[in-house]
Amino acid sequence: MKKFGVLMILMLTVQLALTQKAITVETCGEGATLLFLPGFTSPGSVWQETIENLDGPYKSLTVSYAGFNGLAPIDFPWYGAVKGQLIDYIRKENLSDVTIIGHSMGGNLAIEVAAALPEQIGGLILLESIPCMLEIMMPNVPASSLQYDSPYNNQILAMSDEDFKKMATMMSQNMTSEQSKVNQLTEWSVTADRKTYVYGYTDLLKLDLRDKLSEIEIPTLVIASSFPEKEVVISNLEKQYLNLKNKEILLVDDSKHFIMFDQPAWLYAQINLYLKNNAR
Repeated sequence: MKKFGVLMILMLTVQLALTQKAITVETCGEGATLLFLPGFTSPGSVWQETIENLDGPYKSLTVSYAGFNGLAPIDFPWYGAVKGQLIDYIRKENLSDVTIIGHSMGGNLAIEVAAALPEQIGGLILLESIPCMLEIMMPNVPASSLQYDSPYNNQILAMSDEDFKKMATMMSQNMTSEQSKVNQLTEWSVTADRKTYVYGYTDLLKLDLRDKLSEIEIPTLVIASSFPEKEVVISNLEKQYLNLKNKEILLVDDSKHFIMFDQPAWLYAQINLYLKNNAR
C-alpha cells in the first residue's frame, strides 16, 4: 500500500510537470518563419517594433516565458522547462528553415534549439548574448556552487516591494540609454514572479554553452554593444564564441544591453540584411 502511494505521488508529479505551461507563443504574418526569443523578464512584445520594421513577408513567432509578462509561474528548474517546451513546440508544429532571433537569455535558448534541431533551424541572430555568463561575471566560481538556497537569493526574496523596485530601477538604468524605456524595464522586473526572477537567474548563471557551439554550422550573426569598453567586449566575445564556426560579430556604439531601444534603426538594418541573405 505504501509503494502504491509513492507511485501515485510520482505519477501526479510527472503529470503536473507535463501540464505546466513554460512558454506561450504568439504568431503574426506569413512567409519565412522567424522565432523571436526575449531576454530574462522581457515579454515577447519587446520585439514588436523590430517586427514592424522587417523588410518583406515573414511569419513572426514571439515567445513569452512562465513567471513573466503576467504568465503563471512553474516549478523549478525553470530554464530547463522553457528550453524543453520550446524544442517540443518547434517539433510539434513541424517548423522548418526557422531563423531564431534571441536577445540575452533568448540567445542562449537559440543556441540550445539550434544544436538540438539542426535540420529545422536555418539561421541565428544572437543579440547581446553570452554562452557562459558566469565566466565573465564571476570567473573561477564553479557552477556547482550556485544553489537556489543561498544568502543572496534569500535576501532578494525577502526584499520589500519598495526595495526591490529601487534595485530593479538601478539595473534598468544600466541596460538602456533610452530614459523613456527605463520605467518599462523596471515594470517587467517588478511584476515578475519573484521566485522565477531569483531562481531563474540562478539557472541562467549555471549555463555554459561554449562546447555546444561546435555543433552549430548555420550562419550566425552575433550582435553586441561596445558598452562599457569596446576592447573588453571584443575580447570576451572572441573567447566566448571561439567554437562557433560560421559567425560574424558586429558591435554597435552608443548603446547598452537593449540595442532595440538604444539603436533601433541600426539594428533593423542589420537584421534585414542578414534575413535578405539567409532566410528562406
